[in-house]
Amino acid sequence: MSTPYPFTAIVGQDDLRLGLLLNAVSPAVGGVLVRGEKGTAKSTAVRALAALMPEVPVVAGCRFSCDPGAPDPACPDGPHGAEAGAARAARTVELPVGASEDRLVGALDIERALSEGVKAFEPGLLADAHRGILYVDEVNLLHDHLVDLLLDAAAMGASYVEREGVSVRHAARFLLVGTMNPEEGELRPQLLDRFGLTVEVAASRETDVRVEVVRRRLAYDDDPAGFAERWAGEENALRERIVTARALLPRVVLGDGALRQIAATCAAFEVDGMRADIVMARTATALAAWAGREEVVADDVRQAALLALPHRRRRNPFDAPGLDEDKLDDALEDAKDDRGGSDDEPDPDGPGGGVPPQGGGPDGGGADDGGADGGSDSSDAPGPEQAGSGDAPAPVGGAGEQRPVRSGEPFRTKMLSVPGLGEGAAGRRSRARTEHGRTTGSRRPEGALTKLHLAATVQAAAPHQRARGRSGRGLVVRRDDLRQATREGREGNLVLFVVDASGSMAARQRMGAVKGAVMSLLLDAYQRRDKVGLVTFRGKDAEVALPPTSSVDAAAARLESLPTGGRTPLAAGLLKAHDVLRVERLRDPSRRPLLVVVTDGRATGGVDPLALAARAGRLHASEGTASVVVDCESGFVRLGLAAQLARDLGGSAVTLDELRADSIAGLVKDITAAGRAA
Repeated sequence: MSTPYPFTAIVGQDDLRLGLLLNAVSPAVGGVLVRGEKGTAKSTAVRALAALMPEVPVVAGCRFSCDPGAPDPACPDGPHGAEAGAARAARTVELPVGASEDRLVGALDIERALSEGVKAFEPGLLADAHRGILYVDEVNLLHDHLVDLLLDAAAMGASYVEREGVSVRHAARFLLVGTMNPEEGELRPQLLDRFGLTVEVAASRETDVRVEVVRRRLAYDDDPAGFAERWAGEENALRERIVTARALLPRVVLGDGALRQIAATCAAFEVDGMRADIVMARTATALAAWAGREEVVADDVRQAALLALPHRRRRNPFDAPGLDEDKLDDALEDAKDDRGGSDDEPDPDGPGGGVPPQGGGPDGGGADDGGADGGSDSSDAPGPEQAGSGDAPAPVGGAGEQRPVRSGEPFRTKMLSVPGLGEGAAGRRSRARTEHGRTTGSRRPEGALTKLHLAATVQAAAPHQRARGRSGRGLVVRRDDLRQATREGREGNLVLFVVDASGSMAARQRMGAVKGAVMSLLLDAYQRRDKVGLVTFRGKDAEVALPPTSSVDAAAARLESLPTGGRTPLAAGLLKAHDVLRVERLRDPSRRPLLVVVTDGRATGGVDPLALAARAGRLHASEGTASVVVDCESGFVRLGLAAQLARDLGGSAVTLDELRADSIAGLVKDITAAGRAA
């Protein structure tokens, strides 16, 4: 077994370490979500925490880690008597992004359940993680239904596995830690709320800190055991402090004054529901225990708010997470004034001083200063606030290029979908065969049976009962009789935007409306769990402004900073989109694309540019790519070029005014009809 990197040797990252330690002291806090760029010691810190967790006593031979002092009466391996317990280290169980539902919650042998009436159950990762740590790297990439199961188990402290009325329950209490890189997409607000705490991590920009990160990492790589030995004293001291804080936790008093501050803070920040108040109360209590105090003070409440509220303030993918600390201080002060007094000041070794003295990740000094989808391009471009509402925008960055224009107000759009029946990742856009959804039929299982079609199974077994010697009431079922239910649900698609940023689109009102329409479609893509990509064309060529990603807010940021001007190489934009889709089909063949071309249909540059654009459009049509053209043409004289482009693409066209008026109700039917005609 490899030697983990010592927790106390991590450089910096105080919030990350404090969030993990508070959950180690009080698992009721509800876990922690760690957000940050790659190479910032997220995984290293989680794995290092396991070495600090106290040993747990377990019933010998129990696959569900029952406590011999208080065994679970519903344990599938029970009932347990007065067996002697055995101590073992707390486990850290990692949930892979590609895990199946059965791997997470466990699998029930349906064949034995039907034919023998026994509950033959194979435990999953939730059982393995009981009384330990469950670590989900890249939790934002995990399928939604798995995240729902995971968080439900974390909230209830138990896991339920049900197959056609046969159910198994077992205890599942664990410290839940999720890590994610926001560049790769966000979690839904409903799922964010289920994590108790959140912390933001980033690599330090201070030279001395980065030097120390590299020095320690190299020393660890050269001699892991020797490096860990040098930090053994600090590790033992921190381990003992966790044990002491756990013992002190039941005696910590949460006074009415502190509770009033918690309620006033949550009300001031308008968080939804009551979970934030409860998490803040538990976190403040854990902070007091960690500092060695038996009473919660104002600084505990403030620190708890900084950890428990930022992710609950996010309303949509375009909102920046975070908390206004001035507003927080005002809310705390108002609550203090309302009760006519204040708590005692904390000890010098309070929550601030309680963080281990070392910090930052061994990987945390990361060689990467930004993510692959970072905003280096947009940082050089003038922000939308520089664009006023006057006449023609002033050129910047060379002849023909104009300042970015602020997008119009986003609006609700109606659903666009890809025709046919797909088999892509679960989502909310197009029809698809999925593991979850309404049952549409049955088939013979390929591999392990996961979703039993009971009626079809009984129908297959019924004709053979006499030949199989059935004598009792039970049905004699063989493996060949079992039928898997086929289900239809919704899938997420790849929505690739091809946006005309040429001079013909540069009028302020017009480009603002275009950006507002695309922003609205991006918000819709976020809600439907799509991947999105952005191709822009202007001047002499087209470029991939954003490769396909799940990060819709990254696409919104690129769109806001998009400059306009120059010629209109429409064919180049369509061909660049074709290249992107070709690569994505190789990477993820099951995810079907939807091409959204935002243009007035004009094309300039080269010989016969309209003919070139038509040929590029027919190339997409020949491959069956579903497409929509958002017609941005304006003025009294209209050439109808966008509608012609839609015909070349084999898709449908809708004017920008119709899109903004939310009047695209017939668009899905048009796309479907076009697909059938093709």
